[in-house]
Amino acid sequence: MNGHSSPADDHTVPVSPAGTGVGRVWWCAQRSPVVQRRGRLGTESVAHPARMLPDLAAHAIAAYSRPGDLVLDPMCGIGTTLVEAVHARRRAIGVELEARWARVSTDNLALAESTPPDTATGTAEGSGAAGSGGRVLRGDARDVDHLLRRECPGAVGDVALVLTSPPYGAGVHGQVTGTTTGVSKHDHHYAPTRHSGNLAHTPGRLAENMTRILAGSARVLRPDGRIVVVARPWRRHGVLVDLPGQVTACAAAAGLVLVDRAVAVLARLDDPTDHRHPEHDGAAGARLVVRASFFARHNLLRARAAGDPVHLIAHEDVYVFAHPREAGLR
Repeated sequence: MNGHSSPADDHTVPVSPAGTGVGRVWWCAQRSPVVQRRGRLGTESVAHPARMLPDLAAHAIAAYSRPGDLVLDPMCGIGTTLVEAVHARRRAIGVELEARWARVSTDNLALAESTPPDTATGTAEGSGAAGSGGRVLRGDARDVDHLLRRECPGAVGDVALVLTSPPYGAGVHGQVTGTTTGVSKHDHHYAPTRHSGNLAHTPGRLAENMTRILAGSARVLRPDGRIVVVARPWRRHGVLVDLPGQVTACAAAAGLVLVDRAVAVLARLDDPTDHRHPEHDGAAGARLVVRASFFARHNLLRARAAGDPVHLIAHEDVYVFAHPREAGLR
């Protein structure tokens, strides 16, 4: 996809022999993001600058938990993980620092709990009754274990899956509005004010803070539980930042072991035999349609015009961690 490497590739992170997902590809963008979120999340959710795809969250939840399990997202944002967990008949707890997003995620969770059973997938995993139970806690993800001990003591040691994604810098692509003079950007920051607990505002301490979050998450995980972190590389002033590599290093520092990994593709793969796409003749092979933002494409064209052969980032790395003993390592 982008040719970046990570500490896992350099063997600086211990890899358990129990890992079975190396090389797997998750097709999480066959449906557009708008379609995935329609009826699933409230209208204010679109204002959040970085949202996990619902189909990606649903895939991870189905792969690493079972109905009735407890799913935790220590940086829950608008609550996509929580919503998908409830629709999959899991219990859910989210932690969110910013008041606005804590309110939005609470509203989205309430919507999920009041929605009829999810039959969209046609599978037993997604056909159970919604409303399995969820809660959003406002607080600092770096203190997730202390927060749960205070607010939800029964959850400590009962979490089957931690599913989360770190922020991609203080500003991201956001939304676009057309004007008479061009386009304007809005909703491209996580919060209007800086806060030391918001990882997006402390890029120089990202590794330290992410390690604290992972270590705290591990302390509330049940012995056979999994921590799944979704991250993609991002560009800052044109330089590619290896966020996935930083995540694996943080997990190792937190005493966790890499047991599984996958690639979640953020592009649609068209079937070359689908005659609804006349540009396909059935012989040229499948076509990959990247779902990139306006500004991602704009920055790509500008960089290439300057002679820099950059490419659109069309995937997220999915890393799965566990306690060393559960992973079969000593």
